[in-house]
Parts: sequence; C-alpha cells; structure tokens
Amino acid sequence: MDFGVQVNVYRTSWEDIRASVETMEAGDWDSVWFADHFIPPGANREQEAMTAFEGLAAIAVVGGMTKKLRLGNLVLGNTYRNPALVAKIAGTIDTATEGRFTLAIGAGWYKREHEAYGWTFPSMKERQDRFEEACELLRLLIRSDEPVDFHGTYYDIDSARLSPGSYDKPIPIMVGGTGPKRTLRTLARYGDVMNLDGWAGRGMALDYYKYKAGILEKHCEDAGRDPAEIRRTLLMPCYLTEDKNLIERVVKGLGPGTVAGPRQYIVDRIGEFQDAGIAEIMFGGVGGIERLKQYEEEIISAFR
Repeated sequence: MDFGVQVNVYRTSWEDIRASVETMEAGDWDSVWFADHFIPPGANREQEAMTAFEGLAAIAVVGGMTKKLRLGNLVLGNTYRNPALVAKIAGTIDTATEGRFTLAIGAGWYKREHEAYGWTFPSMKERQDRFEEACELLRLLIRSDEPVDFHGTYYDIDSARLSPGSYDKPIPIMVGGTGPKRTLRTLARYGDVMNLDGWAGRGMALDYYKYKAGILEKHCEDAGRDPAEIRRTLLMPCYLTEDKNLIERVVKGLGPGTVAGPRQYIVDRIGEFQDAGIAEIMFGGVGGIERLKQYEEEIISAFR
C-alpha cells in the first residue's frame, strides 16, 4: 500500500509547506497532495485575507523540489479553469516531473470563492454536466497522439494537441467525489482513480467504501469497463491519539468510522482497507515535521 499526505496550503507559510515536503521526500512517503481553493474553506469575510496558495502552481513548484514523491491535488475544481487549459498544465507538470502527476478533479462546490473572483457558479446539475463533459475532454486529450476536435455543450476545442503530453503512461485522471448517480458514472466512463473523501462528513467506515465501490462496479458494467482498471484510494482524516475526548469529538464531527485512536487501532483499520483493495491512503490532518515522522515510524512502517 502507498501512503501520502494532503499537506495544508491554507493559513500557513510556504516555509512550513516546504519543510513538510522535504520531510516526506527524505522519508518513506509515496505522494504529496494539495487542495485547490482560492479562499480557505469555511473562512468568514475577515478571514478571507488569510493565505490560500493556488493549487496547481503550488504542486508544480513542489514537483521541482522533489524526485520521488508523486504529486496531485485533492481535488481541482472544474469551474475554476477551462479543462483544455488544465490538460495543458497537467502535461507540462507530468513531463517536467517524469510521470509523477495525477490529474485529480471535481465538479466544484464552494460558492463564495466563485463570487469573490467573479466566476459563474452554476446549479448543481449544470456543474455535474460540465464536469462530466470536462472529464470526457480531458481523457481524449491525454490519450490521443493526434489533434483532438471536441464540440460539447460547454466546451469546444478545434484540432488541439496536448504537447507536451504524458511523460510515459497516460496521466491518470482521478474523479473527485462519490455521488452515486453522476460522479461514479463519470468515473466509470472517463476516470482512472477513485478517491473516497473522509472530510465529506460521511465517515470512513469500511462498509461505506464497499457500498460506493459496488455502485462504481455497476456503472463500469454499464460502460463496458473493467472495474479493476480503476485504482482505489482514500483521503483519510487520521488522528493518532489516546485522548478519548478528542476521539469522540472528531468521530461526531466527521462521521462514523472516522479513523481516530491509538497506533494499533489505526494499523488494524488500514489493514482492513488494504484487504478490501485500497491501493493508497492520503492522510489528512497530519501537520508538522514531528507528526509526519511519527506517522511514518508508527503507522507506515507496519505496512513495509
């Protein structure tokens, strides 16, 4: 199993981000991930001035700082950028980092940042429609050696070629979200990586993952796709602690199955997911050099 961290890029300094990345690069970690918001989620109007590093630029800089860590965003918002531009940026990052980039993207949800930056915030249905069309366009561009024509409802390209494109293998597309009707269908049709997000308020119960995986497999059957082609990953808020009050608070806040407890409990929970076919866990809520080293020594070492 691979292990990564969603390193915080809000209300922080670049020096702290750099220190975390350097610690991971020197350690036994496999990947680093940044979020993608232009205002820290949950900020009130006074807090909107707090730091929020732009996701793609930040991950590109980190690509130049590292040699082994795989890179990506959890996840890019489709409504922020034209998908053909996203493909172009992805090809540049993947080529420069010798195949270490994952293009992870979702439909977009944070209304306030759209208002702040003057972007249209469509209805949920339109955002899902745009997202599915964007994923189709991205897959065509990434996997074609020839110029691509695409004329959709929302996006059009005319003989566009992705150059530079993927470094060697096609850049994997992670479809963010696990909505049963639309998002998992989009993943089955156009994606390469599934990610269950433990910050979404539904918890991190094994049965919940299996339920979502079953829906994905049905969509794959409908799409004529082998579900084994889709890599399974988790964004896992994780609290290594014996503080019962803290455990109770985070489980109440994040949902049933939230991974919070002493070392052996966490190792056992991760082992269950590994047995269920999860290929990678991206920890969330793990901040600072000392905590990164602690998780490496106490958790990751159990799986090496």
